[in-house]
Amino acid sequence: MKPGLSLRVSQHLALTPQLQQSIRLLQLSTLELSQEVEQMLDENPFLERTLEEAPREEFGLAQADTPVADDDRHADESLYGAAPGAAASGTEGAGDSDAPAPADAGADAAGAAEAPDWEGDGTVDFSADDSEWGGDAPARNRTGEGDGETDATELARSHQSLTDFLHRQALSLRLSAVDTAALRFLIESLNDDGYLEDPLESLAASLAGPDDAEQIEELVHRFTVALRLLQSLEPTGVGARGLAECLTLQLRALAADKEADADVLQTALRICRQPLEMLAKRDVRRLTQTCGGGNEECTRAAMALIARLEPRPGRRFANVERNIVVPDVIVRKTGRGAQQNFSVQLNPDVMPRLRVHDVYAGALRGNRGGEGHQALQQRLQEARWFIKNIQQRFDTILRVSRAIVDRQRNFFVHGELAMRPLVLRDIADELGLHESTISRVTTAKYMATPQGTYELKYFFGSGLGTETGGNASSTAVRALIKQFVSAENPAKPLSDSQIAAMLKEQGIECARRTVAKYREALKIAPANLRKAL
Repeated sequence: MKPGLSLRVSQHLALTPQLQQSIRLLQLSTLELSQEVEQMLDENPFLERTLEEAPREEFGLAQADTPVADDDRHADESLYGAAPGAAASGTEGAGDSDAPAPADAGADAAGAAEAPDWEGDGTVDFSADDSEWGGDAPARNRTGEGDGETDATELARSHQSLTDFLHRQALSLRLSAVDTAALRFLIESLNDDGYLEDPLESLAASLAGPDDAEQIEELVHRFTVALRLLQSLEPTGVGARGLAECLTLQLRALAADKEADADVLQTALRICRQPLEMLAKRDVRRLTQTCGGGNEECTRAAMALIARLEPRPGRRFANVERNIVVPDVIVRKTGRGAQQNFSVQLNPDVMPRLRVHDVYAGALRGNRGGEGHQALQQRLQEARWFIKNIQQRFDTILRVSRAIVDRQRNFFVHGELAMRPLVLRDIADELGLHESTISRVTTAKYMATPQGTYELKYFFGSGLGTETGGNASSTAVRALIKQFVSAENPAKPLSDSQIAAMLKEQGIECARRTVAKYREALKIAPANLRKAL
């Protein structure tokens, strides 16, 4: 084979560091973005957070490449002693970040392999992007004065935990130091639902060691006494080692207070001693033969009494802070009647207020050619791009949210039943973006609406065919199924086949298996478990 040279023309997509950062910021949740901002503030001295309300220049995609005005440049030069005309404002290459996010994974890998290049055009002068961003976000009122609103996070932090509640009750008990320590240890060993999952022997072995049998026996005795004390505290049922014991403790408390019929209580206690699968299946006939003494009516009353008990005693002490959702977008209703409309705005509480540190940037401008100047200039350019990419992230979220509100306007007026079929491609085509960009925007981003707070992905759903040739949203079908079940006769609940037939009467073609899938997604039990006693 003879060696030779050949010339070939080809194209490949390479992601710049700026575009890679833009894509990464776009898919972050609010919490992850906050952590990213804090990390960047720690690493980049040219980036600072501002809390004061300061006048800001216009900033946006249209002003991304606006050069600095001559008057501003001369004012900066006289302030920092730089030679006139020594620097020129540059562009930040906004064209790279305006491109839609590609879906090709190979392109991502090719771009990531390149060394980051934040040098830009070599300028250290201020540009339009160096002004404060997020300045229109009002300062959060920590005292709760003024508007009367209270921060949900502060409410969650003030929420009393189950262990704190039990420790407060334990202070009223007159116990020895050893028994007090044993009770405190058991309280700290409870899970969030108030159950003691570990056996007493395992807890004792964890303290004494597996080889000290005498010490383990002594600790088990102490824990047994402490467990009885723990189970006497509120909420009733706390300290149980299983669901059956939890229900039994609550039934015994009802018996002590004489709040229920004695025969029903005794039957309920006998039911709790049986395998709970029989109770879950509502096998009244078998439970009557085993526990009810032949009285089916008493068995039904006992099952109804058990159904009113609390299977999770620690439920009301759950840490609500984990369930807090801070919306990225807020939708407000404006106007009435035919003039009704919806305004879409970014939540100012999640918008970081950042700007380039003017003192450091000015010092860098006045020390051209010094040691480390090139590396510091790169950090300055990196700070500018970070501010720009954060704004582009929120601009994209706002554009997508407005397009969703326009497409799903009936939902905001009438609720879930009016939801329309919508896929990512519809919004992507409307905004001129890639589907992968829409997917990144709608993941872990939330919208507060008059109907409630929803993830942006909630507004997307496939369509089911109708008799008229149109499509019905799967979200609307799920809402319709939920409506059917809530209106059913408790004595004769609807089966999946009956629900499919009712949907067909509404003109929606939906198979029984699809109904079962939607019902399970709604966490609705099957018909045999929904049947009333």
